[in-house]
Amino acid sequence: MSNSWADFQAAEPDFATVVRERFEKYKHHVLATLRKDGSPRLSGLEVTFRSGELWLGMMPDSRKALDLLRDPRFAIHANPGADDSMADGDARIGGRAVEVTDPEAKAPFQSATEAPEPFHLFRVELTEVVRIGVEGDELVVRDWQPGRGLRTVRRR
Repeated sequence: MSNSWADFQAAEPDFATVVRERFEKYKHHVLATLRKDGSPRLSGLEVTFRSGELWLGMMPDSRKALDLLRDPRFAIHANPGADDSMADGDARIGGRAVEVTDPEAKAPFQSATEAPEPFHLFRVELTEVVRIGVEGDELVVRDWQPGRGLRTVRRR
């Protein structure tokens, strides 16, 4: 069983579109990684959806890149927006970051995004995708995990 963005999108196309659009609405998001001592580190980050994958590009030897090289687990929280309305809901993605080092594999990403060389490139293996929003008078939590599928919880 694979857990690429394309696999998620094939399994849950409507949910994947909503989450992707939520992340694409703003350029900068918040990445959580684990420091060497296990404590969390929060960093700003841009995400890129391309060729059926979710990509994370980073400056060489940045703390967040070094964290992911040591422990690939992460979470990304979508930028909440300019005000406190949260009209587009709340979205986050959890997973494992797999570094891509092959220059031929990195070239299309670099060309499309104009990422300055050198850079770290990570392909995301999804472990969880969550969106929380308000529908009418209900708080709606949608949570997808590979192998389990989509679960929806409604609260008043």
